[in-house]
Formats: sequence, structure tokens, C-alpha cells
Amino acid sequence: MADVAELLRRNAEFAAGAFLDGPRLTLRGGGLMIIGCVDPRVDPAHVLGLRNGDAAVLRNPGGRITPSTLRALKTLAKVGEVNPGHRPVPANLVILHHTKCGLTGLTSHVDLLAEYFEVPVTELAARSVNDPHGSVRADIEIIRRHVHRPDYLVSGLVYDVDTGVVDVAVPPTQVPVRDE
Repeated sequence: MADVAELLRRNAEFAAGAFLDGPRLTLRGGGLMIIGCVDPRVDPAHVLGLRNGDAAVLRNPGGRITPSTLRALKTLAKVGEVNPGHRPVPANLVILHHTKCGLTGLTSHVDLLAEYFEVPVTELAARSVNDPHGSVRADIEIIRRHVHRPDYLVSGLVYDVDTGVVDVAVPPTQVPVRDE
């Protein structure tokens, strides 16, 4: 395990070499946002070959779309709007789930899961906690119901922690605009 001194040493290496593009990076990057799990085996930057500035990455337990995640997306959209030099670009929103997720071990803790998802216990089955392909589909449906931006493309990927291979569970589709 790295201590703070080791992290600072690694940062010095980063700043001396890999940071070359840092001053040119923009707040918005290329419009790619990834929502993934906090599991250290599934760092989206490594799994998807991203470099600094390629994507905004949100991570939470399971990489799930919860009311908290929706609030974060709303806040980030506003951050992009209010910052000088913001140029709106279509957002490519990628939901990245993975096999052998630790969240699956909580299926017997229904009250905790219901609290996390902010739903009644009776609605937990629809969250498909035990199936990463099903959970991606469930989360994309939540995005389609709650994010009303015609410039969003949303897709779902599943990373296999045993093989390192990413599978497309839901190909990129445009989020429909709905009248409310």
C-alpha cells in the first residue's frame, strides 16, 4: 500500500512528464463522462485506456445510478454552464459496471440497499443487483426517465474482472426529450 510520501513521489513523476498537456485541458474535455464503481480493480481510466482530460469520471458503489448520482449530474451540467469558456458539446455518458461486484454481497441486506438506491425494498429487484448486464440496463432506463437532454448519448458497458474484456451491454443511444 502506498503511503503519502509514495503518492507525492508518483505525483512528482506525473508533473514532470505526463502532465505536459495539463495547461491545455478544459473543464469539459471531449464531452465523455463515465459512471463506474469504486472497486479498485475497475478504474475506468485504466480499463478504457483514458488519459488525463479524456473524460469526467464519477465513481460510487456499484457504479449505480442513484438519486445522488442524478443530483451530481445535474450539478455538473450547471458547472459546465456557468464557467467561462464553456462550449457545449454532446455528452457521451457511459455507464460501466463489472462482474464480481462487491455490491452483490449486500443482497441479504435489503434495508441498506433500499436506502442506497432511495427506493422501497419492494423495488430492489428492478435494480438487478446480481447481474451486471441487467444492472446496466436498469440504470440506463433511470437515465432515460430522469435526464432530459437531447445532446446525451448513453451507453452501458460491462467489464469482466477475470479477463479484462469490456462487453457492450447497451449500445450508444440518444436520450429522448420528454415533455413534463
